[in-house]
Amino acid sequence: MTLKNDRFLRALLKESVDVTPVWMMRQAGRYLPEYRVTRKQAGDFLTLCQTPQLACEVTLQPLHRYPFDAAILFSDILTIPDALGQGLYFSEGEGPKFRKVIRSALDVEMLPDISIADELTYVTDAIALIRKELNGSVPLIGFSGSPWTLATYMIEGGGSKDFRIAKQFMYDHPQAMHLLLEKLANAVTDYLNAQIKAGAQAVQIFDTWGGVLTTGAYATFSLKYMQDIVANLIRENEGRQVPVIIFTKNGGLWLEAIANSGCQAVGLDWTIEIGAARQRIGGRVALQGNMDPTILYANPSAIRKEVGRILESFGPGNGHVFNLGHGITPEVNPDHVSAFVDAVHELSASYHP
Repeated sequence: MTLKNDRFLRALLKESVDVTPVWMMRQAGRYLPEYRVTRKQAGDFLTLCQTPQLACEVTLQPLHRYPFDAAILFSDILTIPDALGQGLYFSEGEGPKFRKVIRSALDVEMLPDISIADELTYVTDAIALIRKELNGSVPLIGFSGSPWTLATYMIEGGGSKDFRIAKQFMYDHPQAMHLLLEKLANAVTDYLNAQIKAGAQAVQIFDTWGGVLTTGAYATFSLKYMQDIVANLIRENEGRQVPVIIFTKNGGLWLEAIANSGCQAVGLDWTIEIGAARQRIGGRVALQGNMDPTILYANPSAIRKEVGRILESFGPGNGHVFNLGHGITPEVNPDHVSAFVDAVHELSASYHP
């Protein structure tokens, strides 16, 4: 199927585009009133994720409102630990939690040997349905959490402020941690390849908590396993390349190492100037980012001004996908997203003569 709008994929490959493409992490989510209606109908968050028709509906909702240049699968990064029997559930107002946690080497060894692709068919079914409904309008992004990020949830039993338990496990039981990360890297590889086979046209690895590590620990316990994943992904499908984006929140110290991982694009949070990032690694990979999500609470003229500043910082030329530096937050006025997306398209045209 021919894509009507492929500027997102072209930008990831540093090819020429007419305007800078834009999408938004968590673009399908709680800031949209229509999402909240669908979420209420589903009854709970996991049912929403695990019902392909509902996941498709939620994925498409922001595309009905805004001229985004890509859709991203509606799912959750914790589908893999759930498939491994950790018992994922969501407490109201408290985020994700697990009924089982990993606290010993034996817990790691006892993780079941399963086919992630077979266990998570509700995800691939949703992808196939979304691709059908998109009808070639824009590309579809698939995703997974990074092995390190998934491991932190499995060890902590949920989110954490200081990752004390996960880090203690890493330092006290490095061999067990490496075994866990190896198992998760294999699972993520299988999962992303299943998404690509089902129709995902680009994939992103969310290394949400890689930035809590020291430089040495990041290279050893996070980046190494993302490199292994990238090396084993399907790189071409449906006659075109499938780009890979790596996003490490608070990873600005390690941009060169991430750029050397084999990915096509590096996601940036808002703590690094995109112009400086381009000077460091823009010759090798595309850059995605990186507006502070809280700017979307400001008035539309302030949003437009910040979009213009980021575009100016990146400068003329290709290889930029505009995005937030992390996910949009629930209380944002949906009209402000319109101002954001329109500003990117309008102001970026002069950078792509």
